Amino acid sequence: MIKTKAYQDLGTVNPLEPLVERTNNFPYGIWYNKHITQKQYEKLKVNKEEAELAHLYFLPKAHKPGTPLRPIMSGLKSSTIATSKWLDGLLRPLFDRLASETAISNGAQLIKQVERWSATYLTPVTSFITMDVTNLYTMFPEEGGVTAIKRLIETSGLKQIDGVKKEIILALTRFVITNNYFYLDGSYYKRIKGGAMGSPLTLTIANTYM
Repeated sequence: MIKTKAYQDLGTVNPLEPLVERTNNFPYGIWYNKHITQKQYEKLKVNKEEAELAHLYFLPKAHKPGTPLRPIMSGLKSSTIATSKWLDGLLRPLFDRLASETAISNGAQLIKQVERWSATYLTPVTSFITMDVTNLYTMFPEEGGVTAIKRLIETSGLKQIDGVKKEIILALTRFVITNNYFYLDGSYYKRIKGGAMGSPLTLTIANTYM
């Protein structure tokens, strides 16, 4: 946490109540101004009696030297989880379609691609290069993530997705990214860089940003 400087220590003041209020007021305003339907608004609402702050825990990256830890925010009942899921459902299919020609998702697909390339591009001196991005989820800039989603939508040639304008999707994306709070060892924290690994939308944002 110290290394990435991605977290702001809020001390012992629990931010949950005002967070839930903001999370409900924001989509309400969008619905009130007729930018989303009643059905869509119902999906984004938060039950304040059930909402909880996310909890941070760490999983070892056993495949990397030194076994560094991966921070996971468990937020199954967090106030933004419904919005995150809904946005991911809109945006991930766009990314998958655009990336289908350039991304390799498994070993079998890699073998097929190598076989296809071998006739034209591969020689005895061809080199394969791999890259590793450190702390991608925690380190992409918040506005950079929103900009990446904006470009994703524009590249797809869409002005609306499921009847929702691009500007509204971007506003909700920004809200999710900038409202990640969690509890750890007696203190409350706000994430000020990147996204929460454990939030559905974060994977799509990180992939798009790359």
